[in-house]
Amino acid sequence: MDKITILWADDEIDLLKPHILFLEERGYSVIPVMSGSEALDELENHSKLIDIVFLDENMPGISGLDTLTQIKSNYPQVPVIMITKSEEEHIMNEALGSKISDYLIKPVNPNQILMAIKKHTEARRLQTERSTMNYQQQFREIGMELSGRLDHQLWIQLYKKLVYWDLELSNTDDDNIHDIFISQKNEANQLFCKFYEQHYIDWLTSTTSTTDKPLMSTTVLREKLFPLLHDERPTFLIVIDNFRYDQWKYIQPAIEQYLRTEEDNLYYSIIPTTTQFARNSMFGGLMPSEIERKYPQYWVNEDQEGFKNQFENELLDENLRRHGLNIKHSYNKVLNVHYGRKLVENISNLMQNKLNVIIYNFVDMLSHARTDSNIVRELADDEKAYRSVTLSWFEHSPLAEVFKALMGKDVNIIITTDHGSVRIDHPVRVKGDASVSVNLRYKQGRLLDYNPKEVFEVKDPAKIFLPRRHITSPYIFCHCNDFFAYPNNYNQYVQYYMNTFQHGGISMEEILIPFITLKPKA
Repeated sequence: MDKITILWADDEIDLLKPHILFLEERGYSVIPVMSGSEALDELENHSKLIDIVFLDENMPGISGLDTLTQIKSNYPQVPVIMITKSEEEHIMNEALGSKISDYLIKPVNPNQILMAIKKHTEARRLQTERSTMNYQQQFREIGMELSGRLDHQLWIQLYKKLVYWDLELSNTDDDNIHDIFISQKNEANQLFCKFYEQHYIDWLTSTTSTTDKPLMSTTVLREKLFPLLHDERPTFLIVIDNFRYDQWKYIQPAIEQYLRTEEDNLYYSIIPTTTQFARNSMFGGLMPSEIERKYPQYWVNEDQEGFKNQFENELLDENLRRHGLNIKHSYNKVLNVHYGRKLVENISNLMQNKLNVIIYNFVDMLSHARTDSNIVRELADDEKAYRSVTLSWFEHSPLAEVFKALMGKDVNIIITTDHGSVRIDHPVRVKGDASVSVNLRYKQGRLLDYNPKEVFEVKDPAKIFLPRRHITSPYIFCHCNDFFAYPNNYNQYVQYYMNTFQHGGISMEEILIPFITLKPKA
């Protein structure tokens, strides 16, 4: 680690020699000056060498606050610690408003100074070292869990743990520990795919108690949303299309500026994990083939023209009616900023409804844009960047304004999605005729030619309650990070889609998705 250099400005700097010696003995370099003007001169001449500034608030000549203003104007990246004898609130507020990094009250002791330095110059390194050490301790524990018999609830707990470590280790510069985590996560995904395949059909057909099968697309609204609709307060259901659990955890601190998290749940998506199937099933409370049979006017097959999820509101109406919920509700799909802002302006009117459904498609559009645009690919180059773009969108989106508008109101708020997505990196060859569906993560159609060992194969779609398009039209689903590629123009096709985010198949990222209950802060 390079030696850290401290610029310390105080008109009584001679009295601070014991503190300076204390720091120098611990490997720090200290530049002492006696005024704000000297501090500014040192920064002008040696700004690249100075890592942190200690600034006395009450100095003759240029005051500490005026010096602070000039430092933050010219060197905004340099952390500044204000030191003062005064505890007056207006001084503290003025300093904080000028973006100081910390605030210490005289007399300060050497350990206070040392802690402030470490906090603002070494925090990331120390946190990274601690995270790496803690994950190394957890690695074996997670491995033992993976070798055990995990049920659907334990898989949720394990996935939450993996997401936690994914976020914790994302800032580390240690390639070895990062590679170890990715390897363990890939192993977990492979085992999860096997678990899901082994139990999926039983979950759909079993008449046993709900404790033996997970909360799924078809049951999540009935079990989690509908009980809230008997409450006096209005409920807002926010559906962010293609929203993963790691993205939720990444933006959670930003949301909790306005709201507090009541429940942090996950539920299991049906397959295919695409909007046409998963979201229609979520709103309708039925599997796709049941919707096609019971409400044929609301189901659009893949080979038919028209939007595949254009009847979500009608399916929700039918679902509410079947459960005796004849309530006033609204349905809003936000496809652009203009409509999002109109929705914010209309919050007071929405408060008259028992239920308000608001759908945001940005994350799904980001996923598709990343596939088609080189610029977006560079902006969201990896998992960390993908999460970061999601956070940036949220902070500047009308959705953040919705949460601000609801902050002081007595409402229930739910954030959820219909499916997640996975970063694909392993092509699997498949052949088929022109009738084969185009999704990269699942295929349905006649004359499919594939290796059954590489896919989850369902020869009879009725077994998993999917519409049958032809007498011989099986469904096949990709595992983990796989994607289907045709032999024609194989290399070009693979190169185009490699490392893009896709959905439709089976992975923890696509299947285990958030259902978050929030309340406004009191």
